[in-house]
Amino acid sequence: MKLLFIAAVANNNVIGKDNKLLWHMPADLKHFKELTMEHTILMGRKTFESIGKPLPGRKTIVITQQENYDAKGCKVVNNLKDAICEVKNEKEVFVAGGSEIYRQLINLHHTRRMFITRIYADFEGDSFFPDIDTQKWELIDREAFEADEKNPYPYAFLTYKKKK
Repeated sequence: MKLLFIAAVANNNVIGKDNKLLWHMPADLKHFKELTMEHTILMGRKTFESIGKPLPGRKTIVITQQENYDAKGCKVVNNLKDAICEVKNEKEVFVAGGSEIYRQLINLHHTRRMFITRIYADFEGDSFFPDIDTQKWELIDREAFEADEKNPYPYAFLTYKKKK
């Protein structure tokens, strides 16, 4: 089983504030959908609540310490160990946040790739993506784009692979 991180990250590693994204980038949303469709997605409760519903065409596992949490249409687990057990027989599983989930899983053996949409702007936020250690992660693909009428900030799709 491979864990694949997916995140939109500002220059200053901000990924959100007050449980919300700070930008609207349709190209990133399309990219997210294309990569994750037909896959299982792991996410924390706050990330799930910011989305508000299970994503169509994907199995969603919500990780929360809240007992008896109800996320209609999703599997709910109460810790990361249970989440990993739940997906152990799957080939690839996407990890979609939030910051605490990323922080706890980034150095896990099963975490193999990161699909990062780098938003080339700084934002004030309260949720951050962990620093990417270039001793452990290699940038293997980069597609850069300028801002346009739909996407207000320049951005790039970055793919990182864990070094052996």
